Amino acid sequence: MPGGGHRAGADAGRAGNLDRIVANIINLDRVSKGYGAAGQLLTDVSLGLDDDARVGIVGLNGAGKSTLLRMLAKSEEPDSGRVTHRRDLRVATLPQTFALDAEATVRDVVLGTAWLSEGMGAEHEWAGDAGVRAILDGLGMGYLGLDTPVGPMSGGERRRVALAALLVRENDLLILDEPTNHLDVAGVDWLARYLLTSHRGALVVVTHDRWFLDAVCTATWEVVDEEVHTYEGGYAAWTLARAERQRVAAVIEARRQNLLRKEIAWLRRGPPARTSKPQFRIDAANALIADVPPVRDTVSLQKLATSRLGKQVYDIEDVTLNAGPKPIFKGLTWQVGPGDRFAILGANGAGKTTLLRLLAGVTKPDGGRLVTGSTVRAAFLSQELKELPGHLRLLEAVEEVAKRVKLGDRELSAGQLAEVFGFTDKRIWTPVSDLSGGERRRLQLLRLLATEPNVLLLDEPTNDLDTDTLAALEDLLDSWPGTMIVASHDRYLVERVTDTAYGMFGDGRLVHLPGGIDEYLERAASRLGPSAAASPGVPPKSAESASGLSAAEVRQARKDLAKLERQLAKLDERVLKINESLAQHGSDYGKIVELDAQLKSVQEERAAVEEAWLELAEQVPGN
Repeated sequence: MPGGGHRAGADAGRAGNLDRIVANIINLDRVSKGYGAAGQLLTDVSLGLDDDARVGIVGLNGAGKSTLLRMLAKSEEPDSGRVTHRRDLRVATLPQTFALDAEATVRDVVLGTAWLSEGMGAEHEWAGDAGVRAILDGLGMGYLGLDTPVGPMSGGERRRVALAALLVRENDLLILDEPTNHLDVAGVDWLARYLLTSHRGALVVVTHDRWFLDAVCTATWEVVDEEVHTYEGGYAAWTLARAERQRVAAVIEARRQNLLRKEIAWLRRGPPARTSKPQFRIDAANALIADVPPVRDTVSLQKLATSRLGKQVYDIEDVTLNAGPKPIFKGLTWQVGPGDRFAILGANGAGKTTLLRLLAGVTKPDGGRLVTGSTVRAAFLSQELKELPGHLRLLEAVEEVAKRVKLGDRELSAGQLAEVFGFTDKRIWTPVSDLSGGERRRLQLLRLLATEPNVLLLDEPTNDLDTDTLAALEDLLDSWPGTMIVASHDRYLVERVTDTAYGMFGDGRLVHLPGGIDEYLERAASRLGPSAAASPGVPPKSAESASGLSAAEVRQARKDLAKLERQLAKLDERVLKINESLAQHGSDYGKIVELDAQLKSVQEERAAVEEAWLELAEQVPGN
């Protein structure tokens, strides 16, 4: 590998100094740093640097590499934590940006005091004109005289003069931010050899030059996601370590894909209205989910719920309930049993939240009677976030409720439950007061589930949650054994986690909806007038007019679609038979050529039919 000679020289030099005691020169203790719009860059970073370290720092642009260098050099203070230096530590730094006196000469900068890093003084100079000339030659600036003024120089020339000023002085730690910028191949090679053979102190460097990292560095620090991960070896070793990390990530992704397959299974097994797709698409989905179990084992969950709750959960008898002057229920009689999964549907202001508050015991009925089972442990997820403890960190807020949680047949620690809800290891130590709205909503759910309730009352649980978190929540609720009542506008969640729907239409009743959300929509539309309702199985007039087809044309188009689907099924059968024949005549070259021609012809015909189906399906409402 290029640079192997340099590394060999460095290793040989270290082998000769094995008896030397390695001393620590810098410590970072739980250092954090952020910048307004740029956000948080480093969080709770703890590192130590020895006097013989040669560290390369890698990471994405904007990850915080230069910020880390400034922390190490003490040229910038952290927001929290502490940076400590060994007494009398001499630090030389090459930042990405700096200013040189335009009137100064090369001699002033390199040998004088016109530009010096913190802790570096003229008394440390060791070289005369010849030594400076050698360094300037190595950096590709041999054409410059020592009396050349820096004012007219380009930015790259100024940067190399500044680097030369650091190299001519002895130091305990050399910190270089992109030193290979403006150096050609020869200059990079010279700098690598110089640092290996002539620089005796510690070295920390940020550079995108991978060859340079491998030639010079014996350790790598990766700045990623506000953390710093340490690895032994240079760029090649870090690359191998990163590949291993990606392999682990791939395992996690495979688990996520399994969750997606479960969601596909749910979509396929859901109401017919959600699966209006051609038969050949359905067959493909069926093949994908052939080995996926049902989303919920309803019978088993019902048995578990009954064992946890007994026979009585909520009995509502002739209840009258008002929200201020507004009547919500008039003489409501309703029973909720163990294992029931009810969805409450209604427009905003219909009283869904009031009903949940009644069941949670927050609100009392104005008339009638509410009987709650003696074993009921209800958890009420409200739309407010005021009950969260802002003075605690996230994990502490979960552990305040429970350190371990049993959900169905799964037992999770507080940290594992937090991970399910998308909180990474570093995020679980964030103060609750610093969480975003979505994160606080997730924490609210976490704390509810950590109480191990047997009744869940969820008021708009999908507010502020991203799709990945929702999928994780639904996966948990699939196997949750208890009674669940959900008030939500999220159709996907309602159809996924509940079994029975009830509607509130502002008339004081709670209406059972055997047809689920579809029935709710029909009833709600009918209350707005005949023009707003559509007959079951017939597309709304607005959809027909939008398609440009009359009712008769729509019916004919549907017949044509069905005909095309039958053609596709027959063509699929022909493809299957031809493939079977190919397998049987594997040694007959002439027959294989003939069958291959037939296969291509059938596949072309199938592609044409499928294209025709797609074009027609776009014109027909409901497809």
